[in-house]
Amino acid sequence: MQGVSDVIATKTSTRTGALCLTLLLISLWCGLPQAVAAKDFRVGFVDTQAVMEKSKAGKRSFATLQEHMDIRQKLIASDEEEIRILQGEFQNSKGLSEKDMQAKQGLFQRKVQEFQRRTQEFTQELAQKEQAMFIEYMGKIAKATQAVADRHGFTLVIEKGRKDRLPIVLYSRKGLDITNEVIKEFNKKFP
Repeated sequence: MQGVSDVIATKTSTRTGALCLTLLLISLWCGLPQAVAAKDFRVGFVDTQAVMEKSKAGKRSFATLQEHMDIRQKLIASDEEEIRILQGEFQNSKGLSEKDMQAKQGLFQRKVQEFQRRTQEFTQELAQKEQAMFIEYMGKIAKATQAVADRHGFTLVIEKGRKDRLPIVLYSRKGLDITNEVIKEFNKKFP
């Protein structure tokens, strides 16, 4: 049960967060017309996923990640095959004593539990590797994007998003997509 101080702290934190969000939205709303009206305000966009997939370093990282995943898949497939064999032996062991049946059943259950644990560990490991790669590459992409944006005088560069996920840019004039230039800059900065 929450104490009175916990409830007050939660309500205060919620109010403070709501107030900060409201102030941020108001400042954006008030400042956006001036920023857009400024004659040197230019917006571009970049597809960060494409930069990761098409850059030389990105291709190498994805290949390494795929190799890692393939090795894990082979281990899991081997475990699955071992479990199928044990299951077949267990189902075809009608002439065994009760003690031997229990031993086979125990072995089968342990193998299934090990398989589930290993599969979960591999899934978590892969997710951690993907997240670490994403964080590393987003920092590098930001540096390459900044160099391109500075060169072309962009005030703001936003993520394009993906049509199959969350499209952020719904329309743009030609020339605002700087993805290919960012890929070239990325390849120069991070070979």
